[in-house]
Amino acid sequence: MRNPDDPEPCTSGTPSQAQIDNDHRSLAQRQHDALVVVGRIALMSGLGDLNGLPVSIIIRTTLQDLETRAGVGVTGGGTIIPIKDVIRLGAHAHHSLAVFDRATGSALDLFRTKRIASPAQRLMLIARDGGCTKPCCTVGAYGTQVHHVTADWSHGGNTNIDDLGLACGPDNRMVGPNGWTTSMNDRHEVEWTPPAGLDTGQSRINYYHRPEALLRPPEEPEPECPESRDLESAEPDSADPASVTPEKLDPEPITPEQIDPQPSDHTSEPGGPAPPDTQAA
Repeated sequence: MRNPDDPEPCTSGTPSQAQIDNDHRSLAQRQHDALVVVGRIALMSGLGDLNGLPVSIIIRTTLQDLETRAGVGVTGGGTIIPIKDVIRLGAHAHHSLAVFDRATGSALDLFRTKRIASPAQRLMLIARDGGCTKPCCTVGAYGTQVHHVTADWSHGGNTNIDDLGLACGPDNRMVGPNGWTTSMNDRHEVEWTPPAGLDTGQSRINYYHRPEALLRPPEEPEPECPESRDLESAEPDSADPASVTPEKLDPEPITPEQIDPQPSDHTSEPGGPAPPDTQAA
């Protein structure tokens, strides 16, 4: 008898008479609430796993959006959900907070002890990559595998969070000799380099699942243009409007003679002599 208006509802056994008297729900409402509880218990039961994670909803959002209750969240399949629905779904869920620093309670570095990534590592990669990291691939996180980015497991690679990335099955199998190669840059982004037959070897990054990364400010200010620095040193007062004079704007002004130097002899042109009959009159 889970009465939502009762501060101490009866969750098992027989409810007391006071709890029965305080329950003002209709029969249809009580049946609806009971069906919701039954469905919730079934969903929280063991339903297997998918790609190393229990069957559950995984949502990426920011702490700022949660605090302001504005914005959206993105599921592992790429579905956009309003933040109010994210909070509602999270009210009855076990939360896994992804904090991007070294202070974490889960083992995110397995080195050579395991080849398969742990559930904690997969959650961290979903929060970081969002989906397949190969350029132009739109496969969401639910359809990806954990790929050893810096070095393959068979070549001595480690199963550490900074050496892993998400990739769908077909793209994961494209990495190998005479194929695509992957690397990790300083911002922990997976870079894909095509084989020599497709391109000149320029690495690429997939921002399809993380468009917000394109809006972040540059880590270092852009260098100043040498030409603009020379112009500023040559004319230090050019930025002052009061220092601008007509001579600086136009050192060689155009005179009226340059506009109309000589009257034309052609009678059809402006400035030419009048017709003969007009002069006689």
